[in-house]
Amino acid sequence: MEMVALFALTALLLASLGIYGVISYIVSERTHEFGIRLALGAQRRSIVRMVLQQGLELALFGAALGVVCALMVSHVMAGALYGVRPTDPATFVGVAFVLIAVAFFACFVPASRAIRVDPAVALRHE
Repeated sequence: MEMVALFALTALLLASLGIYGVISYIVSERTHEFGIRLALGAQRRSIVRMVLQQGLELALFGAALGVVCALMVSHVMAGALYGVRPTDPATFVGVAFVLIAVAFFACFVPASRAIRVDPAVALRHE
C-alpha cells in the first residue's frame, strides 16, 4: 500500500507539473493579448478568471475522462482491493476533487503572472 501511495503521489505531482506547464505556456503566448486588454481597461481579476477558467476546464475534462476510464477498468482491480468496493463513489469523488484542487493551484501561479504584464511593454512587443 505504501508503494501504491507513493505512485499516486508521484502521478499527482506529474499531473500538477503538466497542468502548470501547459497553462504557463498558454499565458506566455497570450502576453500581448493580456497587455492590450489591460490597456483597454480590463480589470485584473477578469484576466485571472479567464486564465483560471481555461485551466479548470481542462482539469474538469481530464477528471471526467479519468472517472469514466476508472469505472471501465474497476472490475479488473476488484481482486486487488480489500475492504473497498471497486466503484466506491467517495473514492472517485475524492480523487477528482483533489485533482481539480491541484489544478486550481497550478493555474493560479501563471494567472498571477498574467496580471503583472505591463500594458506599455506588451503593446511595444511587436
